[in-house]
Amino acid sequence: MKDAMRTLLLAAALIAAPAAAQDSPLVGEYSLAEGPDVGGGLLIRGDGRFQYMLAAGALDERAEGRWEARGDTICLTTDPKPVSPTMEKGALIEVEGSIPTLLVTWPNGRGIPGVDFTIGFDRGDPIEDYTQTDGWTMPDDDNRIPRWVELREAIYDITAPRFELTEADGGKLRAIIVPNDIGVVDFDGACLEKTDRGATLRRVEGEMRFVKLDPE
Repeated sequence: MKDAMRTLLLAAALIAAPAAAQDSPLVGEYSLAEGPDVGGGLLIRGDGRFQYMLAAGALDERAEGRWEARGDTICLTTDPKPVSPTMEKGALIEVEGSIPTLLVTWPNGRGIPGVDFTIGFDRGDPIEDYTQTDGWTMPDDDNRIPRWVELREAIYDITAPRFELTEADGGKLRAIIVPNDIGVVDFDGACLEKTDRGATLRRVEGEMRFVKLDPE
């Protein structure tokens, strides 16, 4: 009975992990081989799954999912597929007793600094700048009326269609970044290729070099 159970468990493992997955020379643990201020790792498991992490300044990335062999490479697919962060218009709120012209926050109302913006007016040239934690407010000597705002959060490349401001907005905007699966990389066929020291991951954003770690 015990031998039969072990045989069934082995058969189940073989079904869950295709032969190509078990035999790939790319199976193993890797460390990112980039600059001193960047750290990351990649784990290619023999059961056809992977895990990935990266920390680079203010940017944190992670992913997990499945991989499949394609010739001499293996290609990664994030599973489940992540939901991208979004920006949406929110109700105006006060910051230190006044409502700023432009405020970008998380859903809990905490302000987000460093969001690039372009704001257009009823006349004259637009203004380009970036937000602070308490938002951004029109200079006292500028009496133009804001008509539209474009926003871009550069670290995670979060954008939205242009926000058009109506008379009801009073020339002010609060934009909310809804994080969803922020930081989860959507690998959709990014491929890992074996090198002398480890492997190179080719993704849309560019190549990443990894060194394979000693299993001991």
